[in-house]
Amino acid sequence: MNKNPVSIIIGVVLLAVFIVLLFVFQVRQSEVAIVTTFSKPSGTTLGPGPHGRLPWPIQKVYKFDQRVQAYEGKLIESQTSDKNNLDIQLYAGWHISDPTQYFLKFGDSAPEKGEARLSEMLQSVQKAVEGKHPMSDFVSTGGTKFDEIEHQILVTLQEQLKANNYGMEIQFVGIKKLGLPEGVTTSVFDRMKSERAVLSSDYEFKGQSEADKIRAKANTDAAKRLSDAEKQANLIRIEAQKAITDTYPIFQQAPELANFLLRLDALEASAKDRTTLIFDGNTAPFDLLRGGSITNLLKK
Repeated sequence: MNKNPVSIIIGVVLLAVFIVLLFVFQVRQSEVAIVTTFSKPSGTTLGPGPHGRLPWPIQKVYKFDQRVQAYEGKLIESQTSDKNNLDIQLYAGWHISDPTQYFLKFGDSAPEKGEARLSEMLQSVQKAVEGKHPMSDFVSTGGTKFDEIEHQILVTLQEQLKANNYGMEIQFVGIKKLGLPEGVTTSVFDRMKSERAVLSSDYEFKGQSEADKIRAKANTDAAKRLSDAEKQANLIRIEAQKAITDTYPIFQQAPELANFLLRLDALEASAKDRTTLIFDGNTAPFDLLRGGSITNLLKK
C-alpha cells in the first residue's frame, strides 16, 4: 500500500517541530534564562535569542523577567521615636541582579518566594527606620522629612539584600500613604493647632515690631519737619521785623504819607479780580475813594 506523499511531508515537518521544541527554546528581550541539569544550574545565564538544551528530565529551563518590578506594601502600623503610632504604606521597585543566585535562594518558586521575602524585609526595615524619627518628621506644618526617611529605608534594604546574597537589587522606595490610628488623631490635630498658634504669634510679634519701627520713624520725620518749619518761620519773622525796623524812621518823617500808602495798598489788595464791594464810605481804607480825600492829604 502506497503512502500519500503529503502525509509523509506533514509527518516529517511535525517531527522536526517536535525535535526543535524538545531541544531548542527561545528567550525574549526582557528575560534571562537559567538551564538546570538534574536540578542544578549549569553554565551562565542566557540572554535573548534561541538556545539549545537537553530534553526533560535531564535539563529544565527557568526564565526570569529582567525588568524593574513594582511592589506595593500593606498599610503597616509602627511606632515613632516619641511613642506615637503611625500607619505607613510603602511602594518599591526592584529587579533580579543575579539570576543564578536568585534561583539558588528561592528555587522553583523564585518569583513568589522572592517577592514575599522582599515584603518581610521591607516591613522590618520600615519599622526600624520609623522608630528613629519623631512624629513631627512625618506630620508637621513646618515640613516633613519624607526624602530623608525614604533614603534611609532604601540604603538599609540594599545593604540587607547584598549581605544575604539574594540576587535582588532594590531601585527605589517611596511612601505612598500615611495614616493615623484613630486613637492618636486627636492628639496630632491638637499638636498641629499648637504649632499653628506659635507661628501665628510669631508673625503677629514680627508685624507689631515692624509697625512700631514705622511709627517711630514717622514720628521722628514729623518732629524734624516741624522743627525745620519752626526755624524757617522764625527766620521769616526776623526778616519781617528787620524790614519794619528799617522803614520805621521813614514813616516817622512823613506819618500821614505812610498811613496813606498803607491804606492804598490795602485798598488795592481788596479790589482785585473784579470784586464787588458794599461798604460804608467812612470805613478805612475805602474812605480814600471819597472825593477830596486825596486832595486834602496832598494839601497837608
